[in-house]
Amino acid sequence: MLQGAYGISKSNALLHEYSSLMAEAVLRERTRVAEHTARIESELASKVKSEFISNMSHELRTPLNTVIGFSKILANQQSGAMDAEQVIEYANLINDAAAHLLTVINDILDISKIQAGSYTLDARELDVKEILSRQIEAISNDAAAAQVAIENLLPEALPPIRGDDGKLAQIFGNLLSNAVKFTLPGGKVEIESRSSQDESLTIIIRDTGVGMTPEELAIALEPFGQVDGSRTRWREGTGLGLPIAKSLTELHGGTLNIRSEKDAGTEAVLHFPSRNYLSIAAARDAVFGGGGKAGGSR
Repeated sequence: MLQGAYGISKSNALLHEYSSLMAEAVLRERTRVAEHTARIESELASKVKSEFISNMSHELRTPLNTVIGFSKILANQQSGAMDAEQVIEYANLINDAAAHLLTVINDILDISKIQAGSYTLDARELDVKEILSRQIEAISNDAAAAQVAIENLLPEALPPIRGDDGKLAQIFGNLLSNAVKFTLPGGKVEIESRSSQDESLTIIIRDTGVGMTPEELAIALEPFGQVDGSRTRWREGTGLGLPIAKSLTELHGGTLNIRSEKDAGTEAVLHFPSRNYLSIAAARDAVFGGGGKAGGSR
């Protein structure tokens, strides 16, 4: 009887020791996997950061070199050595480079404020068609130079929404710019809309451009993400256009969905709630102390 009890006790001790060894082995393996994953994520983050710094340096230096170079030519010219047409041409090049530089800096500041949660909207009732039409007109020269047709399929009137004029213009401008930039000569960009009985509004910007795979699209939607991160990529940019457009749309209570197919084009679908949405959200935050950033409406 005692021998049997001793045998059971010994077996239990062995099982307990075996369980402890197994638990330690599982813990070591989990620790190893976690360390490996953390190392890969750290290396990837470092690579993305290095690519961003390299590309951003290029984006900043190129227009700065243009400004410095042509302004130096203008400053050093002898009286009468340069005709009026050349002066105007160089001045326009300086202006274009400075405008591009300002855009790059503003994009960096915008995404920083968005990520910090300090971006605010100056919300008011707006005519969306008027804002969108301005952006279509602004991109028309670039589209013509790129031999890309712009088809404005918007109806005579669109339901108003409540939002920030400047931020909506930035959303539409970023999406239209991307559509033209990544569409080959002979292609087209279409802009159309759908409205609902609840006065919500959907804007569709569709192009016949190079398109993206699902993996490339995921990269493009990340701040500072570059589908082609090399310095020799065929289209330049900061990689902030889509993330800013998406974040600003969400600040308006809307959604931005991108559908894309490689070599077949991209479709950006913007959905904005009715004009009452931001007023209700602002009132809710005032009562409940929410963290919304709708801003003061006027």
